[in-house]
Amino acid sequence: MEILKAAVSRWSSVSVESFDGLLVDFARARGAQVIVRGLRALSDFEYEFQMTLMNQRLEPGIQTVFMMPSEAYSYVSSRLVKEVARLGGDVSGLVPPDVVSRLKRRFAAVART
Repeated sequence: MEILKAAVSRWSSVSVESFDGLLVDFARARGAQVIVRGLRALSDFEYEFQMTLMNQRLEPGIQTVFMMPSEAYSYVSSRLVKEVARLGGDVSGLVPPDVVSRLKRRFAAVART
């Protein structure tokens, strides 16, 4: 979570929190009216659509908005970025510079153990 906090630190209106339980409970507790979700590819849609319908049933007052990435990032996932970094590949341009250096340090430490 520290990497994510560092990545968004330049925006004072953005916070990073973790939670256990239902997303709608977390959103309701914070007074949120909208959940923003990303759709990278058509394959994400079915799962996200099911989750949205369930969230609407649990909490009709909270809406979900879907956002699409630019084409340059549509194939990027955290799993792929971590795998490329773990294998020594260059992930700059896919994640912020601070994240690149943190991933390099993390996987260098793993390689030494």
